Amino acid sequence: QVQLVESGGGLVQPGGSLRLSCAASGFTLDYWAVGWFRQAPGKERVGLSCISRVGSTYYTDSVRGRFTISRDNAENTAYLQMDSLKPEDTAVYYCATSRTGLVTAWCGFDSSDYNNWGQGTQVTVSS
Repeated sequence: QVQLVESGGGLVQPGGSLRLSCAASGFTLDYWAVGWFRQAPGKERVGLSCISRVGSTYYTDSVRGRFTISRDNAENTAYLQMDSLKPEDTAVYYCATSRTGLVTAWCGFDSSDYNNWGQGTQVTVSS
């Protein structure tokens, strides 16, 4: 079966760091773009960052310079390194994958572009 599992969330103080992992099973991550999204209470799910099949990376303004997305195809895992965390970063974080076909350099922040989703991991930034 196709499955994505996020891990690495938890409670962290403002200014702290967390690294989220997204482990894929049942399919080969090499053929998919990967995106990270989050949803805060009472808010819509929003895209944060994505990485293409060939390693092109993109970030929204709210996380650029603080978050870093990466992938390790040999481990079938993607990551989101989060530094300088703020209370407004508190949310459930999701990873997702999108089949890009021949457009290997593409990735995007639109949820509708992604086919497979993990269950989410809670990140709470509070003192």
